[in-house]
Parts: sequence; structure tokens; C-alpha cells
Amino acid sequence: MSGGDAKFEQGWFPYEPSKPTRLISPIVLAYVGDAIYEVAVRQYLVSLPNLRPGHLHRTATSLVSAKAQSAILSHLEPVLTEEEQSVARQGRNAKSGTIPKNANVLEYRHATAFECLIGHLYYTGQQERLQELVHSSIEFVMNRP
Repeated sequence: MSGGDAKFEQGWFPYEPSKPTRLISPIVLAYVGDAIYEVAVRQYLVSLPNLRPGHLHRTATSLVSAKAQSAILSHLEPVLTEEEQSVARQGRNAKSGTIPKNANVLEYRHATAFECLIGHLYYTGQQERLQELVHSSIEFVMNRP
């Protein structure tokens, strides 16, 4: 293992990051976190009975939207460790250079913070914590009015 963290062996594929996680830009962590969360949501939806492709897509979109992710971050904040709060704060404050389409800037920044946290947990090999927070996130969105 050349530049990543020692725990990265737990990742899905053998492609470790080019540098230690602590040196990866929050925007890059959010880029990976977005993909990880999307796969988790899709896997969750496929585990449910009788979902048609159109319904899968609509439900997935409702779970991964910037508005949903912003609400998820607010829901998770009370249970985040200091380190996780710091990672989320870095993600929230990072300048992405893109303009949100279906969310306001605050929601978009909070969604980026959530995705950054997911990417951080993935690359630091914290699989149990990643699963715990993703499960809590999905349950929160699926059960809110």
C-alpha cells in the first residue's frame, strides 16, 4: 500500500487513494461518498419487495437528493463524534464551484458535508460506522412524513 491508510484493505476494490485520507480534499471525499451512499440506497431498495424500475428510481432520488442529505446531516449531528463533526464541517465549508439545481446553497453545502463524511468513513475503513450511519440515514428519510 503506497499512499493510503493502512485500513483501506476493507474497501470494495483494491484501488487505494494516492494519499492518506486526511490529505484528500473534502470535495474529493464527497465525490466518493456520493457514490458509496448511492450504492447503499440502491442495494436497500432492491432488498424491498415488489419495486418496479420507475418506482426504484423515484425512491432512490428522494433518498439521495441534496435536500434529503441536508436533512440527514441535521438528523445525524447529535450522534456524530468530534472527528466526524470536523470532517462534515470541512465538507460543508469546501468550495465546490458548482451551482445546485434542485436545492438552495445551504442544503447543497450540508449535502456535501454528508457525502464528505461518508467518503471519509469509507476511506478510513470504518465499515461498521459507515453502515450504522447509512442505515440510520435511510431509515430517517423513509420514515419521515
